Amino acid sequence: MDDGSSSSHREARIFDVPVHSWPRRDVLDEMDRNITGPRKPMHISITSSELMYHSRRIAFIPDFVRRARLSLCDSAGVAISAFLRGTLIHRFTGPMLMEESFAFGAERRWRHFFYGGADGVAETMSQRAAAKHPGFITAGTLCPPFRELSAAEEAQIIRTINDSGADVVWVGLGVVRQELWIDRFISRLNVPWVVGVGGAFDYHAGTVPRAPKVVRAIGMEWLYRLYKEPWRYKRIYSILLFGVEGLIGAITGNAPLLGAKRTDQVVPPPWKGRTGERKKRR
Repeated sequence: MDDGSSSSHREARIFDVPVHSWPRRDVLDEMDRNITGPRKPMHISITSSELMYHSRRIAFIPDFVRRARLSLCDSAGVAISAFLRGTLIHRFTGPMLMEESFAFGAERRWRHFFYGGADGVAETMSQRAAAKHPGFITAGTLCPPFRELSAAEEAQIIRTINDSGADVVWVGLGVVRQELWIDRFISRLNVPWVVGVGGAFDYHAGTVPRAPKVVRAIGMEWLYRLYKEPWRYKRIYSILLFGVEGLIGAITGNAPLLGAKRTDQVVPPPWKGRTGERKKRR
């Protein structure tokens, strides 16, 4: 049934995209080994239903996830799809990984850099983390403008991150755009870990309310976010389509593409969408 090498380290393959299930402490220990040891630039994929949906349609995403040191399950849809294929995968979401890393890293003096989010969100998040976890270190924060950047601006951002001495760079640019950013720049970063965490910045900053614990426990946080932020309906639509495709694929071994078709060109989401979200939050 399981594809992992041990009962505690499991791997599922969903449309040939890997998803891993490790004990949380093992994930943190793996991060610490690279931080205190070789400091080789690596990334962790926070693999959600939305990312899985795009992995079938945007050519670079499957390879991005395969190259990740770990692909962690971010949603109930991914966990269910893995279970239907014979592997029990436990969720370890982006917000969960950040919270665990803040606590674990505070004791080990990890240096965190936050890239992305709306104006002021990263600063608020780092202040809250420092208040909750004595010893927490913010190496730096950057909120890029909501537009395409010039080569000179990109180079300056890379220099700023590298000069900060960060151990972990958390990237909050939204699904697809953040994976594209990591894929493009990880070879130029002198940072042990880079992780794209989508909207987790807002959760930890308190700018967006989290779903009640019972709702999160059953994997229905997406429905709560739709209730709170109905303009996200297109993202929820992609999550639901992946759920249907995952079910068909588990039963038949293959599944048609529903909705948008596959493309070999990388077309990141338009910036106007993120700007709109920022205005609505204020």
